[in-house]
Amino acid sequence: MSVMRARAAVLYEVNKPLVVEDVDVLEPGPHEVLVRFVANGVCHSDLHAITGDYPHPLPVVLGHEAAGIVERVGAGVETVKAGDHVCSSYIPSCGRCWYCVNGRPTLCALRDKPRWFMLDGTSRFRKGDQPLHHFLQVSGYATHAVMLEDGVIPIRKDAPLDVACLVSCGVLAGAGPVINHARVPPGASVAVFGCGGVGLNTIQAARLVGAGKIIAVDVLPRKLAWAEEFGATHLVNAAREDPVARVQAIAGRGGVDYAFEVVGTQKTVEQALASTHRGGTAVVVGVCPAGTRLSIDPTMFLQQRILTGTSFGGGHQRTDVPMLIDLYMDGTYKLEELISRRMPLSEINEAFDLLRHGEVKRSVIVYRE
Repeated sequence: MSVMRARAAVLYEVNKPLVVEDVDVLEPGPHEVLVRFVANGVCHSDLHAITGDYPHPLPVVLGHEAAGIVERVGAGVETVKAGDHVCSSYIPSCGRCWYCVNGRPTLCALRDKPRWFMLDGTSRFRKGDQPLHHFLQVSGYATHAVMLEDGVIPIRKDAPLDVACLVSCGVLAGAGPVINHARVPPGASVAVFGCGGVGLNTIQAARLVGAGKIIAVDVLPRKLAWAEEFGATHLVNAAREDPVARVQAIAGRGGVDYAFEVVGTQKTVEQALASTHRGGTAVVVGVCPAGTRLSIDPTMFLQQRILTGTSFGGGHQRTDVPMLIDLYMDGTYKLEELISRRMPLSEINEAFDLLRHGEVKRSVIVYRE
């Protein structure tokens, strides 16, 4: 089998810097595609793997918020061809399983297979004789990677890929729960706990659908300022006051209609639920560290509060991703404004430091020819 050389960021040990090095990429197998990545956003889900909060087999080529151009396709590929522009889909959708045919493709049965290999149980990355694991079958911190045909989403060619890549995770993960899962109606009151790259899209989507009060909650003043830029009508600094009491006071009627948790901690999930009124809905979007458990008074459920969650927006990723890109290209949805830094792959560890300290909305790793 022929191989090609790619530059990639590899995690060899938890809580150690990523190693940027040359690796070998094997040819795509049946129903697989070789993608030349143009850009990949820097997301907390990768950071969870680096810190060990999300245990993952090592070594691994991280990255999952990617966009690029198809270079070659394997046997049997029908939905994309060489030259197509694509976003990655870190949750693939086969279109054939029980979940997909019932209209819930973000729950596709392909999620039940190990996501650190291709479907045949092997890797398409090598470092010498050592196989390297894939991350969510994307591995976007590489100049090239082999992906599942079911894991790439064709998009319009006039959209800048270093912006469109954001829709492959953070944008849809934040906006989708508002549009698809909660289906927030015009005039509803909304609280968003966590105003980083994902939460800003939850706020922006709430504005887009016509929510009334949009209450942003965070502990960092700079993130609250970003939230206002993206459509928040009220700001709550959780480092200075009880966010639940403050949200309830702003919303009236004992709380908001909808609360979105976009941090991923026990405390913020519990706060989001407590900030809703009787009959309200709290949606968990943030990724909690493995082993996290909640402590909830069950009488809250007797008051008909709903605690639910989503992944990748909880809708139809193969149409939601192009839709959000269309809204951006039409000037209706902010994407460029989400990007605080564009950085080369060689600065990937610095990019994660910026993310850790809450200094960026989103950084984007951009690959140059």
